[in-house]
Amino acid sequence: MKPPADTPTIQVLERMFSLLDMLASQTEPATLKSISQATGLHPSTAHRILNDLAVGRLVDRPQAGSYRLGMRLLELGNLVKARLDVREAALGPMRELHKLTHQTVNLSVRQGDEIVYIERTYSERSGMQVVRAIGGRAPLHLTSVGKLFLAAEDPQRVRAYATRTGLTGHTRNSITDAPRLERELSTVRALGTARDDEELELGVRCMAAGIHDDQGKLVAGLSVSAPADRLEEGWLERVRATAAEISAALGYRPGSTR
Repeated sequence: MKPPADTPTIQVLERMFSLLDMLASQTEPATLKSISQATGLHPSTAHRILNDLAVGRLVDRPQAGSYRLGMRLLELGNLVKARLDVREAALGPMRELHKLTHQTVNLSVRQGDEIVYIERTYSERSGMQVVRAIGGRAPLHLTSVGKLFLAAEDPQRVRAYATRTGLTGHTRNSITDAPRLERELSTVRALGTARDDEELELGVRCMAAGIHDDQGKLVAGLSVSAPADRLEEGWLERVRATAAEISAALGYRPGSTR
């Protein structure tokens, strides 16, 4: 017999969900005994799964033998919330920018050492094949939006990124050495916008501006991608203005402090 569609097919995941749901119902840390009784899991089984969840910071152990939901769930929840809010605020302005340029308009966020495309507006008329669909990823240093996020970091973190990733290139135009990357990021900071000059894909150029939330934090980037010979310089101010419009919808006020 096949399990219901809303039931996990992997038993350990089903047990993990029941443990997390039980902890979510508690206002105080729960003992292993109470968790076992509430979920129907044997104490040794619950203990083993809870320990693994603690390793992943999905569960905390404030003291021996007691458990509560971990801070990583808050971090992940805030990340999801920010992305959903950004996407909702960005869709209308992205469509308007696409009407102007007739080129691909991307909304991207940072995840670790990569950007993730979370929304895209494009048409067949753009004359450019869309290689990275929604959910696609790309290295920070090879993309216009990724450079915005790196430019927001302090030099030590940028150097750590360069060491960690090795600044692997994808094309002959890719930035693959730290000094050149630092010069590029200095330009990004000065201009407030970033570019990708066939660094991720040959034949494709991009321009981007950052999107900030109500706390002034850079939460996403808006970019226009076009065939290298069709990217128009006049679009840059519209990209910047559209990103500012989305930021304003998220509550961002330039110069304000909180």
